[in-house]
Amino acid sequence: MAKLLVVDDEPINLEIISHCLEDEHQLAFAEDGVEAWAMLESAPHAYDGVILDRMMPRMDGMEVLRRLKADKRFRDVPVIMQSAADSSDQVAEGLAAGAWYYLAKPYAPKALRSIINAALDDRRNRKDLAQLGGKLQTILGLMHQASFQFYTLEDVSVLSSTLAQLCPHPETVAMGLSELMLNAVEHGNLGIDYAEKGRLIEDGQWQEEVERRLSDPAQIARHAVVELQRDAGFLSFTIRDQGPGFDWQRYLDLDPARAFDSHGRGIAMARHLAFASMEYRGAGNEVRVTVALADPGE
Repeated sequence: MAKLLVVDDEPINLEIISHCLEDEHQLAFAEDGVEAWAMLESAPHAYDGVILDRMMPRMDGMEVLRRLKADKRFRDVPVIMQSAADSSDQVAEGLAAGAWYYLAKPYAPKALRSIINAALDDRRNRKDLAQLGGKLQTILGLMHQASFQFYTLEDVSVLSSTLAQLCPHPETVAMGLSELMLNAVEHGNLGIDYAEKGRLIEDGQWQEEVERRLSDPAQIARHAVVELQRDAGFLSFTIRDQGPGFDWQRYLDLDPARAFDSHGRGIAMARHLAFASMEYRGAGNEVRVTVALADPGE
């Protein structure tokens, strides 16, 4: 059972989150950033994730987030930031500072459970990759061109985390690849549209519905592809699904109109935080992204 630190200065919010998560996770609580940081410092390996309110007295959530991501003891701990501060600039600031997800209040409790479980799964996958150590790095370093077919949510999680190890900032790239590959599976191949996904998340049925559609005989043969190409100074990833495409222009930037939705920020997050460039092709069922192999300042 994972242990989560929940930080919020409103007792009613702590009570709501406790009711939502206490059956699945161990919970510890702090009422502001100062108390939260003291708890983290006193037990740096105790927590598998942090649910963090943005606006709090003494030390706000952004300062806690910056400290977490600047400290190697906590860098891999996923942080879910929750806030009523929902402008596109505020969301972008939280994500750029290292939040795993930015959840705008008010939100459905089932959406929080779904996001927490996804964040914890992602962390477990990263730990598994880290245990492979130098051998994986050597193998990936020799790779100049490759193509992979993927079908399931598990495929997306493992493959995105693995391919990201080729990049200077693997955690950020893994997030970006995961979002685009997930879009290829759920929207492209399985036909789950934006509104339907929102309803499924609110009802806590999203993963179950994805698995149900994946087992449908009409869908079993459908797959998506990610192609890797190493060129001078950068890597490119091309992701392609077998769906009809979508209106991708709407999702390239963070839209305040969708700030209270439980999803819909993944493509914008990937574009602004993970990749040097992003280019959709055709009807939108193919996207090519690039990653610089060295930081611009190096």
